[in-house]
Amino acid sequence: MTNITAAAGGDFVMGGDLRVHRMGFGAMRLPAGGFDGPPRDPSTGMAVLRRAVELGVNHIDTAGFYERGGVSASDLIRRALAPYGEELVIATKVGPLRGPDGVPTGQATPEQLRGLVEDDLRLLGVDRLDLVYLRIGGLSVPGGESLADRFAVLAAMREEGLIRHLGLSNVDVAQLAEARTVAPVVAVQNHFHVQHLDDRELLRQCAELGVAYAPFFPLGGGFSPIDAERVAKVAARHGATNAQVALAWLLAISPVMLAIPGTGSPEHLEENIAAAGLELTEEDLADLEG
Repeated sequence: MTNITAAAGGDFVMGGDLRVHRMGFGAMRLPAGGFDGPPRDPSTGMAVLRRAVELGVNHIDTAGFYERGGVSASDLIRRALAPYGEELVIATKVGPLRGPDGVPTGQATPEQLRGLVEDDLRLLGVDRLDLVYLRIGGLSVPGGESLADRFAVLAAMREEGLIRHLGLSNVDVAQLAEARTVAPVVAVQNHFHVQHLDDRELLRQCAELGVAYAPFFPLGGGFSPIDAERVAKVAARHGATNAQVALAWLLAISPVMLAIPGTGSPEHLEENIAAAGLELTEEDLADLEG
């Protein structure tokens, strides 16, 4: 799978006007390996970003709370890639608030959301954000709270022209339905991967609605590693890595799926992007379903 670019995974059009390759890039690991890890060298992060674009990535996912020790993912994106190409779509998330330890454990009130969006505009150096997700509930299980008042704040900023499209993160079926009574939703970002399949119903609904589904922790995020025997079996069959199989599986199971694996390593970036060219067979898919 040499010389594979992100285009090999196909395209998806969000909101009727944002065409992206389905293999994208998540920026969370650029500042550090995790929210509580030591900061990484900013020059490495910028090199990874530039290489991602060279490899055809035109969908980058970030957030203002992706920051560690003064190193901010969104700031790195601006420094590495601005002025941005017309085809580059940058998505960001608002809602979580970082505590004294830097871990995003709090939630913004409706009154605080405008300031978070304005911070993202400044960090990324743009007049309008392509896609803003409202992130609900931290790392807790989705559901159990209303989001309409918060989503209405973002919807108003969309009407002002500061946001192009809106998305939701860490939500359940009921919360998606509630948000759609307030404003159009073009993308959902939830926890989902080959060994974490709880969100099948919401993924099905997104496909019916034409809403993009971009799973966070597509490779487990360190919480549920993708090292099951069934994944390794398929990887051996193709001479690929477990991570490549997990990413190829995401792209294979739904046309609305957008993969946004993140890394601070140039080598891992190359490996992840190459997964866009891995074609799984029906036998592979059956094995991965277990």
